[in-house]
Amino acid sequence: MDIKTLCIHGTTGNLDPTGAVSVPIYQSATFAHPGVGASTGYDYTRVQNPTREQLEKTVAALENGLEALAFSSGMSAIACLMELFGPGDHIVASDDLYGGSVRYFNAISQKNGLSLDFVDTSDTAAVEACLKPETKAVFIETPTNPMMQVTDIAAVARLIRSRDILLIVDNTFLTPYFQRPLELGADIVVHSGTKYLGGHNDTLAGFLVTGRAELCEKLRFINKTVGSCLAPFDSWLILRGIKTLAVRMERQQENALQLAQWLRGHKKVTAVHYVGLPEHPGYQVSVRQSTGFGAMISFETTDEETAKGVLERVRVIRYAESLGGVESLITYPILQTHADIPEAQRDAKGIGNRLLRLSVGLEALDDLKADLDNALGG
Repeated sequence: MDIKTLCIHGTTGNLDPTGAVSVPIYQSATFAHPGVGASTGYDYTRVQNPTREQLEKTVAALENGLEALAFSSGMSAIACLMELFGPGDHIVASDDLYGGSVRYFNAISQKNGLSLDFVDTSDTAAVEACLKPETKAVFIETPTNPMMQVTDIAAVARLIRSRDILLIVDNTFLTPYFQRPLELGADIVVHSGTKYLGGHNDTLAGFLVTGRAELCEKLRFINKTVGSCLAPFDSWLILRGIKTLAVRMERQQENALQLAQWLRGHKKVTAVHYVGLPEHPGYQVSVRQSTGFGAMISFETTDEETAKGVLERVRVIRYAESLGGVESLITYPILQTHADIPEAQRDAKGIGNRLLRLSVGLEALDDLKADLDNALGG
């Protein structure tokens, strides 16, 4: 089935005897047993719920995985994921990650006895140089947040496959519509479903997807034990959002490419980081492993005053955290998404006081250009 059709119809089957086109919301915490030792297949919503189950099946199908697990947020998905590892285990991670992931690794994972090395994973040789006998996983974002670095997923998969190391890919920026890491050799895919999968800035969600049965079993045991499952109504909201994923991703990408080209020529902009520009260092890798470039742009202004002025003056674009919704959002990474990253590390990656991150939405392109032009000061 084409992914455009799969987004709309998912794997709902004959879930409801009424023939409801929209998956029903099973707003129940618990389910009655038909008899002693018998079950309808649903016992307690923390373990499974029919609405969440349909969402998980849909996301698994979109990623071409065996199973997906839905969580109350992207960070709760990562928290569950990291419980696969124990004291003494070593993780290699991209050195340009979402700040919340870095905060979790530094504040929680290391406290729990894990060691981490952060490296530019777009350089496969650098990844190899960090591997140790105790390395258990390589965790990458591609493109990265916020500098849009691109990692060759297949190359990293080939590097670590014989070493029994898990390859984990955060696919939030491109979604399965543009990129399917499992098909490139990844073991686990991570999503903040709050972003493009939901698409409307109205709920939080997270996902883990894998094609390996033993990993599914371990992750489901952790999830039911910790209890960070996605609620039925939120599951329904994400299912509804996925129905328009294909058309949103296409239109948002179209807007983003034209905005990136326009920003590149603006007198108040000194650099534009967008994977869809041919001069981007990761362009060729992206063409090879993805079917699209997404709608995330980071750009640098001439000075700090200009950057802050943009945040104060935008009117159509909203100055707010998050990304991937129908509304265009702009953020200031040093004060928001990456505020907890030490300044020296931010500076080393170019995350300074002139950098802005833009999530391009569905508004008319001319309105977005006019809004940015006015905010930049013409």
